[in-house]
Amino acid sequence: MRTKSVLSVVAVLAFAAIAFPGIAYAGCKEVQAALGDKIADVTCTESTDLTTNNPATTPANNSIPGLPVSAFTPQTDRNVISPDPPNRTPITKAVPGLQLNGRFAEDPTGEARFLLRLPNDWNGKLVVAGASGTRSEFNGDFAWSDYAVQKGYAYASQNKGVLNLKITSLSSPTPPTANSCRLNPASHIWVEFFDNDPAKPFTQWTQYFVEGTSLAKRAVKAQYDHHPRRTYAVGTSNGGYQVRRALEQAPELFDGGVDWEGTFIDPLGPNILIDLPPAIRNWPAYVASGFTPDSQAAKNIVAAGYPPDIVSGGVSLWGLYWGQFWEVTQCQWQKRFDPTWTTYPAPPTHPDGTTNIDGTGGYDHFTRIAADPSIAARLAAVATTGNIKRPLVTVAGTMDALLPIKRGARAYEELVDAQGRDRDDGGGRSPQYRLYEVQNGNHIETFKNTFPQLELIQPHAQKAFDLLIDHIEHGARLPPSQCIPRGGAIASAPSQRGHCPNLFVP
Repeated sequence: MRTKSVLSVVAVLAFAAIAFPGIAYAGCKEVQAALGDKIADVTCTESTDLTTNNPATTPANNSIPGLPVSAFTPQTDRNVISPDPPNRTPITKAVPGLQLNGRFAEDPTGEARFLLRLPNDWNGKLVVAGASGTRSEFNGDFAWSDYAVQKGYAYASQNKGVLNLKITSLSSPTPPTANSCRLNPASHIWVEFFDNDPAKPFTQWTQYFVEGTSLAKRAVKAQYDHHPRRTYAVGTSNGGYQVRRALEQAPELFDGGVDWEGTFIDPLGPNILIDLPPAIRNWPAYVASGFTPDSQAAKNIVAAGYPPDIVSGGVSLWGLYWGQFWEVTQCQWQKRFDPTWTTYPAPPTHPDGTTNIDGTGGYDHFTRIAADPSIAARLAAVATTGNIKRPLVTVAGTMDALLPIKRGARAYEELVDAQGRDRDDGGGRSPQYRLYEVQNGNHIETFKNTFPQLELIQPHAQKAFDLLIDHIEHGARLPPSQCIPRGGAIASAPSQRGHCPNLFVP
């Protein structure tokens, strides 16, 4: 018994040596050597502060020589998923440590990029983040990195293997190239997404999340002489999709994850190619109606799964999505999965009898896959299955008008249910799943600046992360799936279990 006690004390002291500050760290040279030929064009810095209070943490836009303008936009990217000050992640201390960024050497296009932050005061764990949209590896700097590194987590991220976009014209009334998408339907600005290159299938989104995690674990071992005790996946929008796929496809690398507004993909729907065209197609008639909620156009948009519009001072919430997201997102996905479709101009009449506008409103997914089954096959290769093999929490807003909750988060919850996962109060099944719906939350946090009726999602996503950690590491029960009321918080005994009864509460 005495021998066992001594060994136990030695084990505890050994872990304490790697879990608390004051230990010796390997440094850039050793970490880079451990990653070997897996990464290239590496920048490694012994940083005095890994938080965004340090301007050097996030590089300037267009700071990689040789790339076209807008291909690499880290300063812009970190603003995309976070609210404006003062609602960003609070930073209460400097976090000294090591920052390493570069690219995956095996990618022949040279686009796949990787970021790693290793705090000196390491808690023994690793957080791996996905990237939203077509954004860079710095996309989560405000929302996820600042939160994680202050708590002592090592932090890693990647860019799904692709750069952002390149401008093909600033003044053309028609698409200047076959792969061009109109950046805004009211403008003559056209772009090409690197994501639509034939060498960049969407299957790489999962590939690079997994490879980035493996590289991060190797770097952690080199820096601290200890593998991470726990590894967690987090991500927003397309990054949330990455989290879902990672827990479905590579559970051995992770202990759990949080997906915030994750993208849902099913070849027969829901998917973006089905959901966005009705909104795009009915928008002009809705505007012509004077934003009348009882107009047929408004009813058509709501019937397609969208939350109701909010109109304030002549500004429409749907209008913000129309101008910034609907058409350009539909174009990007259509050119990836159905590249033979002529995006511009659309046929004059849609199969449902409505009049098309120029652009993506004319796309009819079911007609297209009937004519070309390969479209569905390409979508099937990247579909979310719900067959998670580690605990997962989804946090989604009821007023999301890019990835509507009825067509996204609730659809994924149904898939999880179909797999027999435990998504409620215990039941003995594992892994657990929760859907926390944020009443009046939407896809873009900064839209709350225009519409104060909206609620922020970021604080609930970060709280969900903490609750997940407590569940996995200490056996605490995850609060049940619930509707988080306006001004409220995730509750152990919620007043509204399950889905929010109304998508909008004034």
